[in-house]
Amino acid sequence: MKILVIGANGQLGTDLMCALPQAGHKVIGATRQTLDVRYADQVKRALNETRPQWVINTAAFHNVEQCEDEPAEAMLVNGSAVGVLARECSQRGVKLLHISTDFVFGGEKRTPYVETDKPNPLSAYAKSKLEGEKQVQAAGEQHLIVRTCGLFGHAGSKTRQGNFIEKMIKRAQAREELRVVGDKIGTPSSTLDVTRAIDDLIAQDASGIYHVTNEGECSWHEFAQEALRLSGSSVRVKNVASAEFKTKAVRPAYSVLSKEKMYALGVAKMPDWREALQKYMNSRPVQ
Repeated sequence: MKILVIGANGQLGTDLMCALPQAGHKVIGATRQTLDVRYADQVKRALNETRPQWVINTAAFHNVEQCEDEPAEAMLVNGSAVGVLARECSQRGVKLLHISTDFVFGGEKRTPYVETDKPNPLSAYAKSKLEGEKQVQAAGEQHLIVRTCGLFGHAGSKTRQGNFIEKMIKRAQAREELRVVGDKIGTPSSTLDVTRAIDDLIAQDASGIYHVTNEGECSWHEFAQEALRLSGSSVRVKNVASAEFKTKAVRPAYSVLSKEKMYALGVAKMPDWREALQKYMNSRPVQ
């Protein structure tokens, strides 16, 4: 299979670029420097030049807080630009796999969300990601939307900001106590495990919306605490309410995603988030 990966140098994109060729696919990577999804001419040129069978779009305006300050830009990158990409793919008979988010839900439930549950986005970021989903669906039936949650991967650890794990470890090294919210529940997910599931979905020629995360659920406080324990840190992590943090964006209190639809297709069961975190820590590069 010939696959074009957009956002090839991101956390998920990096692992896709490594794993998909090992699975026998011919993979072409595009970064923002070579393909900016905001510009239709660049999208058209990339599709015409590479002629892929699949496109995987991992590119997005990810900074949830910044999206509140720049909602129009968020809607452009995560919404209308995705629509252009989806329509261009549809016109060429190319199947699009678009990465979306658990944040499209409002957090009202206390059992895992299934793909058919009604979205209720609470932030500018979430609204723009849901708009992207709608644009993909409107472009035709040849699409695959993958919603995931709390991604962590080694590519993210190398960026200036770092992923959540690396941020916690860095802050623990700088002070004695950390404060992390304990009332936001989700499923931190390894980019390696999500990549493997994506390959399985492509192999099944899946269409529609699928939820892809690790198994289990936890608060961000629990996740931070476990990451620091595995790193050997003795720094205390204080469990605090989200109301104590002043943030511009509202986040869902509960956004765990059910994987039963994916499993029914024959995709292997995802590891628990603790197992995925242990694997990440065991292979974590020296900082």
